[in-house]
Amino acid sequence: MPLRLPPLSSLRFFEAAARHRSFKLAAAELNVTPSAVSHGIVGLEEALGVELFVREPRGLSLTREGKLYLPYIAEAFALIAIGTQRLPDRRANRTIAVSCAPTLAMRWFVPRLARFREGWPNVNVSVDTSRRLVGFPADGFDFALRLSRGPIAGATCDRLFGERLVPVCSPAYLETLIGRDNGSVDLRRATLIQVDTASADWQAWLDGAGADANCKDLDASSGLRFDTVQLALEAAAGGLGVAIGRLPLADADLAGRTLVAASGLVVTAEPAYWLVSAHADDERPEMIAFRRWLLAEAASVEPVADATGSGVPEET
Repeated sequence: MPLRLPPLSSLRFFEAAARHRSFKLAAAELNVTPSAVSHGIVGLEEALGVELFVREPRGLSLTREGKLYLPYIAEAFALIAIGTQRLPDRRANRTIAVSCAPTLAMRWFVPRLARFREGWPNVNVSVDTSRRLVGFPADGFDFALRLSRGPIAGATCDRLFGERLVPVCSPAYLETLIGRDNGSVDLRRATLIQVDTASADWQAWLDGAGADANCKDLDASSGLRFDTVQLALEAAAGGLGVAIGRLPLADADLAGRTLVAASGLVVTAEPAYWLVSAHADDERPEMIAFRRWLLAEAASVEPVADATGSGVPEET
């Protein structure tokens, strides 16, 4: 038996009005009159047998039933739009949409993107660095690059590379930590630079380094705090203290000696970066090529130098 659906035009009126909280703004978006939107929604409410909006002098608000109904309608329209865009005759302007954490995008993904474009010059790549979790395919993304302790349920996951942690700071700041008596670095004298959003930071490095770190009295929760790895590394390069460098995100800084390792101990952390996508048997050719390219780039991640020198092994 075919499903009985409300008129598509009424559903479009409802979704737009709910999004704007206004019949007038919905009408402007859909290029119809506010009266048409209002009558269409009244008809939808009569067909459904529930009220979807509370009409108030200052505007609209959704009823309880409207709040329950809206996510289904919004997702349905999103899926229709995505399916339409992916039809074979719509691929002249092909786009791959990628969600990626900001520091990973800036320091690892984007610097390598030119190599993909060399092979697929007609494929546009859209990169979104917001922190929100994305759903496939409703949010319109083809791939996400995510840090996780394991594969993510309900998605196709390819492991890219793991994290390797090492304390880093500017060369000048490192000189202030070297003891005059034995010439060794004393991290207990350092200002620690913390990343609030990092799953592995100072405590993870201390736990992995163990007694070899010789930092029994180090307060792993003290110091300056930032919300991104990028800011923490910039603060360290500016001489504000010692941050945990995540390799290979800090490789360029170490190679250029804007940062140096403040310890010879490099710790492998549990989380790793994963390429995440929807389960799909009909991936577009450009998506298959993108996956193969990115996995090849990840496979090339290798230690670039000894941790006590101008660089340090790689991480994520």
